[in-house]
This record gives sequence, structure tokens and C-alpha cells, in this order.
Amino acid sequence: MLAATSPLATQLIRADAAFRAAVRGWDDRQALPPDAVDAMAREQMIELRLARDGRSYRVVIRDLPTRLRRNVVDDVVAHRELSAIAPSRPGPPIRLGAALSLARLVADDREAERRSGIPWSVLAAINFVETDFGRLREASASGALGPMQFMPRTWAAYGRGSIRDPHAAILAAARFLRAAGGLHDLRAAVLRYNPSRAYVDAVFRFAGQIRRDPLGVVALYARRVIVRSGGRYRRLNARS
Repeated sequence: MLAATSPLATQLIRADAAFRAAVRGWDDRQALPPDAVDAMAREQMIELRLARDGRSYRVVIRDLPTRLRRNVVDDVVAHRELSAIAPSRPGPPIRLGAALSLARLVADDREAERRSGIPWSVLAAINFVETDFGRLREASASGALGPMQFMPRTWAAYGRGSIRDPHAAILAAARFLRAAGGLHDLRAAVLRYNPSRAYVDAVFRFAGQIRRDPLGVVALYARRVIVRSGGRYRRLNARS
């Protein structure tokens, strides 16, 4: 007799199914269906809990189907890694705005791949990690700007046009990674983009999801910025 599935695993399975049903037939030039965003928010909240509770994490991972298990493992591990190098915000982001349509962002990523040879999945993952596909609009603590978070001095070398323009920023990131040796050792090139091995691992975990799951990039795009305030998590909304 099969062991019973843990309650959190059941919730993750249901949230994942609801998300996939909500985006079936969706036009990626349009805003995401609210049901897709809500389903992904439920999944995010559970993953945040698992990132803090190793015992629950081990139980839940055991009970998930293979595809979902791989994605949840990558999400939880990446969250732990990024949290370690970027402490949680004390409050809402200074500026929060809408992302471009997913169709446009992916088109920009694929154009950058054609021009540079850098995989579009890695460029999309960097865009997600840096600014949630451009939804986070403020400068970093070190002064990096724009959807791909360039320092102005680096932008002067690799950028064309406005540092805040998503198309220009994605192409500049591809130029930087190619110049950094990305065609031969992409991990080393991403390490030059951000000198943290935890950052590199997180980027490649998200890029892996984009490559192996037909809805991987849609799932990342459906996520919203979640902040912890007063001991509780809450979702910030920016229409996309």
C-alpha cells in the first residue's frame, strides 16, 4: 500500500495543476490570468515555508511527482542561496512596476541568443533573479540599474541606449557574458556578472527549469514579489 501524501505535497500538486490549467491556451502577449498568478502565489508561499523547515522539506519532496519535485527542489535551494547573499527587505520595494509581456521578453532573450550564442534561458533566469523580469525598479544597494542590474560603468562598455530599456539591457547582458568567455565556460562568465557562486547556482537552477519544462518560464513570470514584514510574508502586485 502506498504511503499517504503529505498535506503540503498535496497542496503543491493542486497549485501546480491549477496553474497549468489556468495558462492553457493563454496568449503570452496578454496579461496572465489571475487564477494563474494566485496558484503560483500558493506554490511560492509553501516553498518559502519549506526553505525554512528542513524536516518538512524532506517529507514533501519525497511525496512529489518527478517533474514537480525537480522544480520545487530548485526553487527552494535557489531561495536559500539568494537569501544568504541578499537579506530580505524590511518593507516593500522602493519602486514596483509592470513587466513587459512574456512574448516580448522571450523574443528579446532569443534575439540576444542569436546575436551572442548565450542561451536565452540563462538570460531569462538572470532577468528573473535580478528584477523579477523588470518589476523591481529601484537601484541596487551598490548602484546597479535597470532590469538586468548594470553598474553604469559596465553599461558604458556593453550597453547601447537606455540602461532601463529591457531590450537594450538583455542584449547588453549577452554581450557581457560572451566577452567574459560565456561560449566556453558559461558558469564562469555568470560568476563575473555577479561574483557569488550561490548566485550562479540559483541562475542555473532557474535556467534549467526553463529548458526542461515547457511552462518553466511562464511559471517564473507568474510569480510576484513577496516580502516578509512583521514575521509574515505578503505578496506585492504589479500588473503584467
